[in-house]
Amino acid sequence: MTSFTLSTNNMKCIKLMFLACLISVYSQLAKANEVRVFDFTPTELESLDKRKLKGETIYTLGSDENGNFLKAETNATGSGLGKEIKINLNETPFINITWKVEQGLGDIDPKQKNMHDFAARVFVAKQMGMTPLSNKAINFAYSNKYQPAEYWVSPWTKSSVDYVLSSSEQVMNEWITVKANVKELYKQLYDLDLDDIDGVAIFADTDNTKLSSVSYFRDIYFSSQ
Repeated sequence: MTSFTLSTNNMKCIKLMFLACLISVYSQLAKANEVRVFDFTPTELESLDKRKLKGETIYTLGSDENGNFLKAETNATGSGLGKEIKINLNETPFINITWKVEQGLGDIDPKQKNMHDFAARVFVAKQMGMTPLSNKAINFAYSNKYQPAEYWVSPWTKSSVDYVLSSSEQVMNEWITVKANVKELYKQLYDLDLDDIDGVAIFADTDNTKLSSVSYFRDIYFSSQ
């Protein structure tokens, strides 16, 4: 019978290989539990639904060492880019958003109709009937004034709740990543136990205040945790 022993170096190599395999498997599992909403490519930009409030926000694509992004510029305008996409909230309930506000909106109060503007926001929506008016939406906002986790019913419709995820009083002109449990928030805000949502939209608007803003979006996706 032949016997052999492993050197210390061989043992280290085996441990490193095993660790690398574990990292690879974990990474693949993590990606399997993510649903990316936007790629921010020219082809995708052409295919997105335009949702116009008043005038048109200027949306342009860019990229850097961290990948693609979308730049939004408003000047007394308000429009969004939306996508119909079914998100399973039982498997991937968390929305993840990376965004930046370069030029905010000062001391306006978005709880008021005539000041209901945001330099950056991301809508999620659930279709509850045959018309858009029957949708139930959560408007995840980068607020100029209010703080994360503050929320209120939109002054324009009872079918949308403004929920603050970032505040320019805390972070300005820097990329910041935030997340929220959409399934839990629909239960908290609407008392709805949802299995899925039907769409996601990006908005930047200053049509009510007649101001200007500049913001950026990237890496918008849903995850299991």
